[in-house]
Amino acid sequence: MSLAFASAPLSAEQARAESIGYQALAYVGKRLPLQVLCSAAGHYIGTADADGPVSRESVSYFRSHHAAEHALQTGRWQQRLHP
Repeated sequence: MSLAFASAPLSAEQARAESIGYQALAYVGKRLPLQVLCSAAGHYIGTADADGPVSRESVSYFRSHHAAEHALQTGRWQQRLHP
């Protein structure tokens, strides 16, 4: 049994306050730290594990790694609630 499901589920706000991916936890059962990732569409805030990207947490894509990192550090980004 995953520890992610051993306690009450986290809200999107609680996950963000703990800097973990809400979607990664809610849909995959993995408690992963938020980080800046990159795809063909651009930079985004998401989660990854040893196998690669797990979730895109931010609604928006960012033009640069720096812009995405700034959004992550300042909290100026919008959480995706559904995959």
